[in-house]
Amino acid sequence: MSGHSKWANIKHRKAAQDARRGRIFTRIIKEIHMAIKEGGPDPAVNPQLRTALANARGVNMPKDNIERAVKKASSADADRYEALSFEGHAPHGIAIFVAAMTDNKNRTVANIRAIFNKGGGRLCKNEEHAFIFERKGVFTLESDKLPMPLEDLELALIDGGAAEIEATEYGIRIYTAFEDFGALQSKLDELKLTPQSASLQRIPTVTKHLDAEAAEPVIKLIDELEADTDVQAVFHNLERTEVAAG
Repeated sequence: MSGHSKWANIKHRKAAQDARRGRIFTRIIKEIHMAIKEGGPDPAVNPQLRTALANARGVNMPKDNIERAVKKASSADADRYEALSFEGHAPHGIAIFVAAMTDNKNRTVANIRAIFNKGGGRLCKNEEHAFIFERKGVFTLESDKLPMPLEDLELALIDGGAAEIEATEYGIRIYTAFEDFGALQSKLDELKLTPQSASLQRIPTVTKHLDAEAAEPVIKLIDELEADTDVQAVFHNLERTEVAAG
C-alpha cells in the first residue's frame, strides 16, 4: 500500500511539474509572438526577440519548440496577442499586479475578475498601485559562466546601466531602471553574456508583513492567478513572516 501511495505521489509531483513547465513554455511562446509582431523575426535587429529567445533557452525549452514558435509567429496566420494588465487587492490589503497576454480580451478579463472574487480579493483601477510598484529591468546570469572576475564585471555592468547587482544562490541578479533596460541588454551582448532570463518586473517599494496563517489565502489567490494560461506574471507586495509553533 505504501508503495502504491509513493508512486501516486511521484506521479502527482511529475504532473504538477509538467503542467508548470508547459505554462512557462506557453508564456515564452507568447513573448516570441509579441516580439516578432513588434520588431520582426531577425533577433540581430530585434532586442525584444533576443530577450525572448534567451528566456526560452534559460528554461531549457527544446530547440525544435523555439524554431516552431518563431516560424509560426512569422507566418501570415500567426496568433494575435494583446498585452493586458490588472491591479487588485488580495485579502489583508496585499497589492497585486497581473501582467497578461491574450488572444481573447473578454475571456481574460472575466477569468481574472472571477479569480479575485473567489479568492476574497477585488480588482481596482489601473495605476492605483503606481506608488507601490516600481518598474525595473531584471537580468539573471549564471555565476559559473562569467567572462571576468565579479568585481570587474560589476564595473562594466554599472557602466552599462545596472543600478543594483546581487549574488544569490541561483546566480547573479542585476536590476536596472526601466529606461536603461535596452542599454544593459546591449552591454551584455557586448560582453558576449547571454542571461538566463531578462524581463521587466514590478518591484514593490513597500511591503506588507503577514504571518503564515494570514498569508495562506493570499498565496492561494496568487497561485490561482499564476495558473491561468493568459497570465504572464504576477507581482505582489506580500512579505511572509514565519511564526514558530508554540
